[in-house]
Amino acid sequence: MTTPSATLAAFAANTTFTDIPEPVIRKIEDLSVDWVGSVVAGKGARAVETIAQFAIAAGPEQGTAEIINARRTTSPYFAAMANAAASHVAEQDDVHNGSVFHPATVVFPAALAVAQAIGASGQALLTACVVGYEVGIRIGEYLGRPHYKIFHTTGTAGTVAAAAAVGSLLKLTPAQMLHAMGSSGTMAAGLWEFLRTAADSKQLHTAHASASGLMAATLARDGFTGAAQILEGPQGMGAGMSRDTDTARLTDGLGVRWATVETSFKYHASCRHTHPAADALLQVMQTHGLQLNSILAVETLVHQGAVDVLGPVVDPQTVHQSKFSMGTVLALVAQFGHASLTAFDAHYRSDVTRAFADKVSMTVDPEVDAAYPQRWIGKVIVTTVDGRRLSGRVDEPKGDPGNTLSRAEITDKAMRLAAYSGGASEEAMAALIERLWLVAEWPTVGRFWTPE
Repeated sequence: MTTPSATLAAFAANTTFTDIPEPVIRKIEDLSVDWVGSVVAGKGARAVETIAQFAIAAGPEQGTAEIINARRTTSPYFAAMANAAASHVAEQDDVHNGSVFHPATVVFPAALAVAQAIGASGQALLTACVVGYEVGIRIGEYLGRPHYKIFHTTGTAGTVAAAAAVGSLLKLTPAQMLHAMGSSGTMAAGLWEFLRTAADSKQLHTAHASASGLMAATLARDGFTGAAQILEGPQGMGAGMSRDTDTARLTDGLGVRWATVETSFKYHASCRHTHPAADALLQVMQTHGLQLNSILAVETLVHQGAVDVLGPVVDPQTVHQSKFSMGTVLALVAQFGHASLTAFDAHYRSDVTRAFADKVSMTVDPEVDAAYPQRWIGKVIVTTVDGRRLSGRVDEPKGDPGNTLSRAEITDKAMRLAAYSGGASEEAMAALIERLWLVAEWPTVGRFWTPE
C-alpha cells in the first residue's frame, strides 16, 4: 500500500547526489559552513558542556566520530548528541520558515558522525543532509501551526529528519527507511514549557533528536521494525501532536520542489520570531535618523506564533532566555544596530536595555498572521518622544532566501562565532571553512580538526 509515509521514505532512500540540482548542492554547502560556526560558538556554554560531559563519560574513550568542540572522538551516537547540543545554543543556526524548523542543528550532527564512522564521501554526506532537510521540512509543514504552539518542531520533526539523513548514508532500502522513520517518530519529543523558567531543555531537544534519529536508522539497518504510518496513522505524530494536518504536505513536490533552498540564515543571535520586527525597527531608525532616546514606544505587529513563543518571557533571567524576549532583542538592536552574541552577554540586563524593553509591545496583526509561516513579515509602529508615529515594514528579514547571506558573509559570520567562543583560532577556523567549501570533492569525510 502506498502511503504518504512510504512515499517519503522511498524518496529518502532512493535520492542520489546526481538527482540533486546544483543550486541545492551549493545551498547545502552554505548551510554546512553556517552550521559549523554555530557548533564552535557553543563551546563553553554551561548547558552544552553538561551534555558533552555526559556524552564523553557514557561513550568510549576513542571512537569513529568527532565531538567537534572537545576535539576528541567517541561513538557516532554520542558525537551526534554533543554536536547537536552545541549548535543550538548561540541561536545562530538556520531556520526554514514554512515548517518553523531548524534543520542544521539536528541533521548535520547525525550525518557527520555516521559519515566519519563509515568513511563516506563528501558527496554522500551532502546527499544525506539534503535528504534530511527535505524530509524534516515536509514533516514540520505537515504538523503545522497547532503543533508548534506546544511542541518544538526541531525536536519532533527533527528526529525523523536525522533518521532520514543517516538512513541515506547507510543505504537503507525504502522498507528499511520506513522502519527508521517509524522508530524515530515514536521517540520524537520537545516541549516549549522550558522557556517559562529559563531551563536548559532546548539543547536537550536537539541532542536527543539527532542521536535518536541516528539510533533509529541504525536499528532499521539491523532489522528493527517501526510503525508503517508513524506520521499520518490514527495514533501517529499528526494525530497526537497537531489539530491541523494535511498529508499532501508530506509529499509536496518531492524531487521537484527542493525545500532546502528555502532555508534562511540567522543574522541576529536570537529567536527567529524576533528578527522581522528587529529589521523593521532598524529600517525606521535609519530612515528617520532616530536615536535610542528619541523613541517613546515600539509596537511590533506579529503573527500568533511569535506571541506563543515569546510571550511567556517577560523578565529574562539568563542570556539564553533573553534571546526569546522581543523587548530585549529590540533594545539591543536600537542600541547597537545588531543583536549580536557579545551584545547579549554584556547588555541583556543593563538598565538601558531593560528600560527600552519596557517600551516594546506585541500585537497580533491579521496580515502578518495570515502570511505566517510561509512569510515572516516584520511590521512596527514607532512612537517618538516628539509625538510622531512612524511605521516600518520588512517583507524578507536579513537571511531569508530573497535577502540571503553571500558566501563572504557566511564565512565572516562563522569566523565571528569562533572568535566569540574561543572554540577555534582564527587560522584553524579559516582553514576548516576553506575545506568545507570543497566538501563535494572529499573522497572520505574525516576529522575536522587535527588530533591534538
